[in-house]
Amino acid sequence: MDFFGQKVLPAVRKMRDLELLVNSRFAYLVLLDSHISQLMSISQLARTHKKKLLIHADLIHGLKTDEYAIEFLCQTIRPAGIISTKSTAIATAKKNRLLAIQRHFLLDTTALEMTYKLTEKNQPDYIEVLPGVMPHIIAEMHSKLSIPILAGGLIRTVDEVEMALQAGAVAVTTSRRDIWSPYEAGGSANE
Repeated sequence: MDFFGQKVLPAVRKMRDLELLVNSRFAYLVLLDSHISQLMSISQLARTHKKKLLIHADLIHGLKTDEYAIEFLCQTIRPAGIISTKSTAIATAKKNRLLAIQRHFLLDTTALEMTYKLTEKNQPDYIEVLPGVMPHIIAEMHSKLSIPILAGGLIRTVDEVEMALQAGAVAVTTSRRDIWSPYEAGGSANE
């Protein structure tokens, strides 16, 4: 699974960003901040425009991220995938045959070691590591794990995207609109 060659996964925080992105060439979109009451209309809008939605379940207001909430997302909203820091959410997404992306905050060595353990235990389809501006850590993780890596958080420039990709990330998640356009056609911004 390579997100159809997308090197940047645009992350939506505002409805106007979603409205812009449904008319873009991006196939995959990440839904960040939203409200449970908006999920059905957002997912229908994405489907209408043939977009695959990756929902960050932990950031949906009004939704408790437990197994029942993830079942609701999987069976009622039917996104392409679920992003979560919670192991139960990852297991439930996998059980429902959705992409399961486990998000990890790499604050220190202990968090990095815990990421290795959880990744081995949970076997998500992808892991997302934050902050994504640590190419040397991404390279280390890439060499130690068989799970594809997404980089996100604090990436502010195209050069930082490229560094994360060169270090071994398969894609970068970002809500920065100025980074989206160089990658809209797929591939690298430097091609």
